[in-house]
Amino acid sequence: MKYKILSVLFLLNMHLSKAQDALDISAAEISFVFVNNDVDGTISGFSSSSTIDANNLENSKLEGSVEVATIDTDNSIRNWSLRREKYFDADNHPKITFVSNTIASDGDVLNVVGQLTIKGITKKLTFKFKKTNKQLVGTATLYSSDYGIHIKSERDKNKVNVKIVLHLK
Repeated sequence: MKYKILSVLFLLNMHLSKAQDALDISAAEISFVFVNNDVDGTISGFSSSSTIDANNLENSKLEGSVEVATIDTDNSIRNWSLRREKYFDADNHPKITFVSNTIASDGDVLNVVGQLTIKGITKKLTFKFKKTNKQLVGTATLYSSDYGIHIKSERDKNKVNVKIVLHLK
């Protein structure tokens, strides 16, 4: 009987420790900077169906989307223009999505490699996340022209730095 109780306690402890290593996302904040224009902004309407298991990253998945119509650069005329067909085309492509292919740990950094889809164009993108308190803070760099959004004529002048703050439960 004593061994059965110890076995049950051991299994319960294993289950609870695994539950503590699962990272559930409760909310997100996404911001960006168009480097060449020195324009920053945010995008919201985040939804996610992610599963992040700190003990088994191979089985983890980070996926989510944001709503293009929520782009905010603190300039209503620019926001309206960015949402139009020439740039993000919110009417025909209402969401920006990301789906991870791999999540790997490199010391205290989580490298999340996946597919980012903007305006119907899908490209590989890597986010580097660091865990701080109850957040995962990730950064990536992309070029808007790779997604059919030509702010400037030269690719290098379409550089965008993206920051994602995932709030964990």
